[in-house]
Order: sequence, then C-alpha cells, then structure tokens
Amino acid sequence: MASFRAFLNSPMGPKTTHFWGPVANWGFVAAGLVDMQKPPEQISANMTGAMCVYSGLFMRFAWMVQPRNYLLLACHASNETVQLYQFSRWAKSQGYLGKKGEEASPQQ
Repeated sequence: MASFRAFLNSPMGPKTTHFWGPVANWGFVAAGLVDMQKPPEQISANMTGAMCVYSGLFMRFAWMVQPRNYLLLACHASNETVQLYQFSRWAKSQGYLGKKGEEASPQQ
C-alpha cells in the first residue's frame, strides 16, 4: 500500500500531466498499428511525415524535461517506429524504394 501511495503522489504519478499526457498519446501508436492493415495507397505522406517530426521532437522533450518522462519517451519512440514503417510502405507503393538491381540492370 505504501508503494502505491508513493506512486500516486510522485512527480510522474497519475495526479500529473506527466502521466496522462503519455497515456493519451498511446492512441497515436494504436491508430498507426491499426493502419498497418490498410492498403498503402490510403497512407497520407504529409500526415505521416508530420507525425514523424512530432514524435521526434517530443522524444527529445521527454528526455530533457525534469524529471525525465520515460513513459512519454517510450510512447513517442513507439510512434516514431510505427510512423516510419508506414512512411516506408507509402514510399514503396509510390516507387521511391525500388530495388537497386532493377535500376542498374542493362536494357537488352
């Protein structure tokens, strides 16, 4: 009971935005995971790129804020991973990530 009370009243506990901000941001990760089932033609490159920049910036913020917010860091690192994967799916569908062997092969 004492350890729960210590967590409840800690600077990173559920009485603070240091806790609820990251919890809410896990929704971005969940949405990205669900979107992996959709065809790559439906991926918005602009939105995916914006989410990559957003998560990259907030990873740095989570590391620099005192006390360090490891929950926020983990959330945005996960979102960055999901969004970069989505961006790679979009790039492949648009032909930006073709095989190098195809470009280098001589035409006969």
